[in-house]
Amino acid sequence: MEIIHISAECYPVAKAGGLGDVVGALPKYQCKAGHDAKVVMPLYKTKFLTTAAWEVDYKADAYLGNQYFAYTVLKEKNNTLGFPLYLIEIPGLTNREKIYGYADDTERFLAFQIALLDWMSQWQHIPDIIHCHDHHTGLIPFMMQYCYRYAKLSSIRSIFTIHNAQYQGWMGWNKLHYLPHFDEWKTGLLEWQHSINPLACAIKCAWKVTTVSNTYMGELRYQSNGLESLFEYEKGKCLGILNGIDNEVWNPLTDTYLENHFDVKTVGKGKKKNKELICNQFNLDITKPLFVFIGRLVGEKAADVLPDAIKTALYYMPNQANYLILGTGEAHVEWQFEQMMAAYPGQYNAVIGYKEALSHLLYAGADFLLMPSRVEPCGLNQMYAMRYGTVPMVRNTGGLADTVVDMGDSNGFGIKFNHASINDITYSIGRAIEVFHNSDQLNSMRKTMMQIDHSWEQTVSDYTSVYQSF
Repeated sequence: MEIIHISAECYPVAKAGGLGDVVGALPKYQCKAGHDAKVVMPLYKTKFLTTAAWEVDYKADAYLGNQYFAYTVLKEKNNTLGFPLYLIEIPGLTNREKIYGYADDTERFLAFQIALLDWMSQWQHIPDIIHCHDHHTGLIPFMMQYCYRYAKLSSIRSIFTIHNAQYQGWMGWNKLHYLPHFDEWKTGLLEWQHSINPLACAIKCAWKVTTVSNTYMGELRYQSNGLESLFEYEKGKCLGILNGIDNEVWNPLTDTYLENHFDVKTVGKGKKKNKELICNQFNLDITKPLFVFIGRLVGEKAADVLPDAIKTALYYMPNQANYLILGTGEAHVEWQFEQMMAAYPGQYNAVIGYKEALSHLLYAGADFLLMPSRVEPCGLNQMYAMRYGTVPMVRNTGGLADTVVDMGDSNGFGIKFNHASINDITYSIGRAIEVFHNSDQLNSMRKTMMQIDHSWEQTVSDYTSVYQSF
């Protein structure tokens, strides 16, 4: 089965979040399962672009409304990611250092989608599946079916996966002329709440719609940033498929970022050695439980609540724990975390930025991972933590609800709470400190979570079933 994944991100080429991790792993494991899976994404000026070898696969020009643009399709020569990778370069639009955050993002990603379909229209064959990811590719199912110039592609089965429904790619009707000509009677498929909404359009037009956990799919019917009634109406073609993690990358026994490797049998000693490295580097006390947060410092992750929650825990439970933050995001949240460094030496520290190597060390050496997310469609961090024997402390939402079992339940190994609030977080920290001092229980929890299989093989099987359900 030939599967074409279309995405704005793909690790390690360009990544801003979980979308990049998924698109960097799912096609690899689909290829291992015998499928012909490929990835097409925009070309950005990233390190991968300069370190990999490329060849020109196709060159042409197209139109974004009345605006002419040239594009080039590059193919990565050596299949280093485990699947064929294609980058579409549109000079002046895609070839920038950042993935998102530009005033003309609408034009950038719409031109990318048009170039992709123009290129595919020249193929001598028709692939089996077009698998689109998030709103940056959300107009592809519509254009394949209804734009006259892509009639050749209209029979291809399209899958649309929602990694985060909060971002929908809204654009004004003044940009309708960007799309290639189509039957104006179909304009309603583009519309949601008086604007062009690529995410809503994809939900309407794709043959199947998936999201990255069962619980999140259920939540979208009552909390999806204005699309609640659409998810209710289209529920017959929507389903949740839990993401996997790449066990070749995230393996404490072979992780290339670690000096001290371990497995389920040596988890205690292995984590202690990695924790020593962390504590020495960040002036923390190895005898105390180490709580870490790894991720974007944004409201969705409830990072804005964490400064006061940590301060409260330090006030009511002084000198009982260490805290370390790794992330980047909203400036005022970053500032709060930075200001705390001088106030709590020896108990707290923070690194503002994205550091892949440090994140692996934190998963390997920390005792507890804080994830108080307000929104978490699937969550990968808690699965990484479990793989490394770090107890996940999560809000009971989305994929966190589907993957973590509270230590108070049968075979429980994590800590769950219901609200992204100071009280719930600090109460959970208290529970964690208590279990930290019960070494038998903590070791049992570590061994239980490390043996849970969150690999991609089951996810690949689930997607194959969806592909074959038409």
